[in-house]
This record gives sequence, structure tokens and C-alpha cells, in this order.
Amino acid sequence: MSVNGHFGTDPDWCEEYGYGLGRPDGICVLKYGSARMLGFGEGRDDFLHQLYWSPDGLLGTLSGTDGRFVGQREALWVKRAVSHEVSGGAGQTTYRVFLREVPPALRDVRVAAVSVSAEATRLIQFIATAGVTEAEALEARARIMAGLGATTREFTGHCADGRGFAMTVARSLTREPADPTRLEEWAVRLCTSVKTLQRDFEREFGMSYSQWRTRLRLQAARVLLKEPRPVTQVAHQVGYASPSAFIQAFSKEYGHTPGEYVRRR
Repeated sequence: MSVNGHFGTDPDWCEEYGYGLGRPDGICVLKYGSARMLGFGEGRDDFLHQLYWSPDGLLGTLSGTDGRFVGQREALWVKRAVSHEVSGGAGQTTYRVFLREVPPALRDVRVAAVSVSAEATRLIQFIATAGVTEAEALEARARIMAGLGATTREFTGHCADGRGFAMTVARSLTREPADPTRLEEWAVRLCTSVKTLQRDFEREFGMSYSQWRTRLRLQAARVLLKEPRPVTQVAHQVGYASPSAFIQAFSKEYGHTPGEYVRRR
């Protein structure tokens, strides 16, 4: 059996796609979109595992006291019955995948940011569209399960087109956007040259290290601004030494100030 539908109207909407519901190999995908900031929170007592992924922004996640950000080349894995909160910035699309079985690489993972292959992300988006048959969706589900990984090696293998240096740095900075480590210091840690690391960033992301880090910090700020926080606090949390520098960068990237962004939510 498969079900799909479109719930609500803009600016907040949710589409639901379910295949093989009730079966161990079934899958359900909820696709959320909003012009405002999205947030999910659960005290869990169900029997379904969940995977959250967004193709166009960071997700802020919280389980207990463990808070982190999840980038576009990662997903948040939450084992059944684990309480958690997930939030995203305005204008993001977020996919929420429900599974009864645990992917092979995640058997020992309770809740964590996990790597997701390009094929798996493509297939998540594929089954969250109208007209997909149950047979197609269940075949895609098996490949999605195989495209998830918990280790650094799997992350680099799933996500890196180049040498993997940029992806190693990206995963670390996604955890801590305020990390002040300079490109030269990263190169020393990775036993490579600055030029090689810079080229790897340009190959993977189409921009320099500094440009990528700025974009990451501003995406993180959009998530943090979901809750009422002073701009000064958010600026420091994402690595800006002064609120004025943060406001200038935010306005240049998004065309409005952080304060205007909050008022629109």
C-alpha cells in the first residue's frame, strides 16, 4: 500500500508519502516546507526510527543536552524512542524519513549526524514525489539504507569528489561553526598544503574556504534565530567578534538584517 498527499497551504505545508506501511521493509517520508522557521520536537514512545535531512540548509538538532548542526551532506539519525528536537531556517525543505528497520551501518548508533550518499539523497527526493510505485519506492528504500554511514571513512567516501580534505574540515566546522581555525592550521593538521586544501574546497563546494565558512556561519545563525536570542549572542555563537560584522554579513547574504528575519518568521 502507498499513500501520498499534500497537507496545509503555504507558507507551511507537508506532503506525506508512504509505501509498504506496516511492513518491516516499509518507508514513510514527510516533506516539509515553510516560508517561516521550522521546528520539530518529540518525547518519543513510538516504534519507528527517523532520519532528518535538508538539501538547502543546516538543521539544528538537540537530544538531551547534546546540541549540534547537521549539514546538507549529512542527516540526523534518531533511533526509536529517543527524544529529540530539530529546527531549520526559513525557506528550507526538510525530509523526515520513518523506518522500522535499522540501516546496516547504523546498528550501534542511537542518535547522531550520519553521512548520506548522493544517491541516497536523490532517492529520498524521488520517493517524495507523486506517481512513484510501491515497487520503485521499496527498491529505492534498500539503496537509501545502504547509502547511510556513521564513520568518518564512510562520510568521506559518500560525500567527497576530491581528496576528502575539504570534507573532513567541513564536517568538523559544521559541528562548531564558531571554530576560529585558519586554513593554514587545517592544512597542518591534515598534513597537506594550503594550496591543495584550498583547491579541494573549490572542487567540492565551488568556493573558497573563507566563503564556505561564512555561508555555514550564516546558515547556523538562521537556525539559532528560531528562538528569541539577542543578536550579540547569536553573532558570538557562530563565530563573529562583533554584532556589527555579523549584521553586515547576514544582510549581504540574505538581503535583510537578522532582526527583520526574526520578524518575518
